[in-house]
Amino acid sequence: MVISGNNKGQSGRVLLVNVADQRAIVEGVNLISKNTKPNANNPKGGIVKQEASVHISNLMLVDKSGQPTRTRISVDENTGKKVRISKKSGEAIK
Repeated sequence: MVISGNNKGQSGRVLLVNVADQRAIVEGVNLISKNTKPNANNPKGGIVKQEASVHISNLMLVDKSGQPTRTRISVDENTGKKVRISKKSGEAIK
């Protein structure tokens, strides 16, 4: 979920994360219009809408209830693996 900026309140699935630039591309968020030449995928060319990157500081994880939440790391007693825990609900995030 986007927590600040022009797209505040929108949410979507994260498609790509660029760790070096600290930016992420989120499905359906921060759409831009791009002019394209005709090619095999788009024979007519023209204006195409596509997602642009958003800084990761403007994004927040969403838990099962659909609310944005901070997370903490905890070790699962059964498996011994690290899991992310929602600060709001206290449940593990898959």
